[in-house]
Amino acid sequence: MKIGIIIGRIGDVDGVALETEKWIKILHELGHEVFILSGRFTKPVVRSDRQTLIPNLSFFSPNCEWEQNRAFFFPPDEPSELLRHLHDTSDELAVEMFTWIMANKIDVVISENASALPAHLSLGMAIKKLVENTGIRIICHDHDFHWERGGRYDTPFPEVRSIIEETFPLQIPHARHAVINTYGKNFLRERYKMDAVLVPNVMDFDQPYGELDDFNADLLESLELSNDDIPLFQITRIVRRKGIETALELVDRLDDKAVKLVVTGSAADDERKGYYKELIDTINERKLKDRVVFADRRILNDRVKAQRNEKVYSLSDAYAHAAGCTYFSKYEGFGNAFVEAVLAKKPIFVNNYEPVYWPDIGSKGFKAVMIENSKLTDEAVAEVDQIIHNQKLQEEIGEYNFMLGRTHFSYDVLREKMETLFYNL
Repeated sequence: MKIGIIIGRIGDVDGVALETEKWIKILHELGHEVFILSGRFTKPVVRSDRQTLIPNLSFFSPNCEWEQNRAFFFPPDEPSELLRHLHDTSDELAVEMFTWIMANKIDVVISENASALPAHLSLGMAIKKLVENTGIRIICHDHDFHWERGGRYDTPFPEVRSIIEETFPLQIPHARHAVINTYGKNFLRERYKMDAVLVPNVMDFDQPYGELDDFNADLLESLELSNDDIPLFQITRIVRRKGIETALELVDRLDDKAVKLVVTGSAADDERKGYYKELIDTINERKLKDRVVFADRRILNDRVKAQRNEKVYSLSDAYAHAAGCTYFSKYEGFGNAFVEAVLAKKPIFVNNYEPVYWPDIGSKGFKAVMIENSKLTDEAVAEVDQIIHNQKLQEEIGEYNFMLGRTHFSYDVLREKMETLFYNL
């Protein structure tokens, strides 16, 4: 079949874009042709003649930013201008989508979170109009929903609330939904009477990952750490829900000055810088300045050759040097960092984050040091202490979790799920 993917941005390192690339790989393996319609292409992901750019689909387009400001952040006194804009813009986008479908003879559309989260209102509205007016078959890959984001999508306008309720998620009888966790599946069934296919985020367990090699051999030295240090890695963005303060507490309570925490995220991830400043204050209060490294300029998603005598290492390189990984998140839609640690065969220390960890990951039987409600117990600290000082135990845990991860979160699992999704379409 000819499958068209509609996505706000592709080629970036956000979870939606990364999982979409994995779907594309499996779709190609299953013999489908894939076309992409997006507002932003950071890198090529399919042939250039199968990529179509419509800038207004981007989350960073002036239209989208204007809509978000008027609907949520800086609402005007009354919404008439916003409503006219939403309806006019979504009409235009729906026509452009239809033109793209006809030009490429698309059989099935995949909406990548655009019909789940109102981060781009006119985009979601356009997809709904497209499907209602054409009957095109559609699969909605729903990564997260507005009710999971606290007050982020609160609006003073009943008309906008109605648009959100009627559009996100897409509620059309022939639409199929794929969700990434059990919570989403249950919620869609209970609130909207919709059956969804649970498709977990996956990793490629057939490719080397988190392995030492000549390129990354000097990573610790470049971070001014020694080979005698015991590095724990926090391989996440610096945002409040990641619970990095718990990782700082863990390092403080481990009675070994050789234990260091390396945080790969950037302070730029924290839009208002409040959380990052709190972390710095905690580091100073606990006298951890010599035991915490912020490595955002040296560790990115992919390797970059030496510039000004400085190499940039990949996340895989970071995992290669980890004695363990801290992942004390409070909330996640799935939790790719956990599966990445499993793929890299590294021990992981995790908070039982809502609403996913135990129902969708922890209950599979992974060996991890798990805490509840971000509370580090003496028992948990002692268990971590034992693991990070025992290389053989680290390897045993890593091998066990890797085999379990291959069973539950590999490309083979994604292939089976996608065959189910596309059955009888």
